[in-house]
Amino acid sequence: MQFFKDLSPSAIVAGFVSVLVGLTSSVAIVFQAAQAFGATPAEIASWMWALGLGMGLCSLVPSLILKKPVMVAWSTPGAAVLATAGVVGGFSMGEAVGAFMVCAVLIFLSGVTGWFERVMGKIPQEIAAALLAGVLARFGMQAFSAAESAPVLIIAMLLVYLVTRRWVPRYAVMFTLAAGVVCAALQGKMNWSAIHWDFAVPIFTMPTFSVAALMSLALPLFVVTMASQNLPGVAVIRASGYDMPVSRLISMTGFATFVLAPFGGYALNFSAITAAICMGPEAHPDPAKRYTAAASCGIFYIFIGIFGAVVTGLLIAFPKELVMGIAGLALLGSIGNGLAAAVRDESHREAALITFLVTLSGVTLAGIGSAFWGVVAGSLALLIQSRVLRRST
Repeated sequence: MQFFKDLSPSAIVAGFVSVLVGLTSSVAIVFQAAQAFGATPAEIASWMWALGLGMGLCSLVPSLILKKPVMVAWSTPGAAVLATAGVVGGFSMGEAVGAFMVCAVLIFLSGVTGWFERVMGKIPQEIAAALLAGVLARFGMQAFSAAESAPVLIIAMLLVYLVTRRWVPRYAVMFTLAAGVVCAALQGKMNWSAIHWDFAVPIFTMPTFSVAALMSLALPLFVVTMASQNLPGVAVIRASGYDMPVSRLISMTGFATFVLAPFGGYALNFSAITAAICMGPEAHPDPAKRYTAAASCGIFYIFIGIFGAVVTGLLIAFPKELVMGIAGLALLGSIGNGLAAAVRDESHREAALITFLVTLSGVTLAGIGSAFWGVVAGSLALLIQSRVLRRST
């Protein structure tokens, strides 16, 4: 099989790091969202089953078919919206599931009609690259700010990364992760007690539909998923040089969300942060073989879904500084490439810098994250500058 011929240790590590970063950075928010609707521990495990299976299959299958790194994740800002609205509105789990299904239909239709891809096609490459750099740069900064609470761990990881990048660049992230785990274990920072030997079992919840849930849950979930997840996700795809059937893939995530919603699969979408890890040179020197990293990520996610609490607890056992450190170091190449592409064209440079800075700021307005507002600000700057330039000539 071609997949096994193209697979490399660095691709497997990139897939694992993607899961590590994606899960440990936001799993607590997903738990809070489930608890906001009165979920029992068994229902929370069902959410992990649905999300793990959905992310895994939606990443693995299209990556193998297209031979391109397709990365699908859960909607982290969507979970934050649900966690807040669920508590304030007092919605039941049935109403939440109904809202998930309505959101899924809207995502599916946005892919079928192709409107989202048409909008993305009008955004200049420099703006997309600046958006990518702005989204990722925050993780790069966190890698070094983590040295305040864990200086030995971060310094050790940085030294290993620099040395291995010089001699064995293909396996730099793998050796850095291993060094981080060993260092954390020696310092007694591995939270082994987080591991529980339980398996996730899917629990079906009958959906109920209400106008209140539609307005307070479904529509906000759809907006933040498209603006704060799919928008930067497509930017990562294009900035990484891949041409994919975006509309069909978005439709796929909408369909998968609809099927898994009764079990807790609230929203699936393109990945941004973790996608850059699997689409970067650290995953594989050959861009045509980086799909194996995304496929590996999908397999890990499927295991998370099947083995639920076991794998989740194992990943949560890593100290947060290790996760922050490996994420930032693994993304250095993607950050650099994004910045280089953003400022390459002098006519778009200022607009790209505005996009980068607004995105990096982390500002949230009307419940929508900085990735969306970065594109709005950069596009507005580009529009104004282009009109002024035309008038002056």
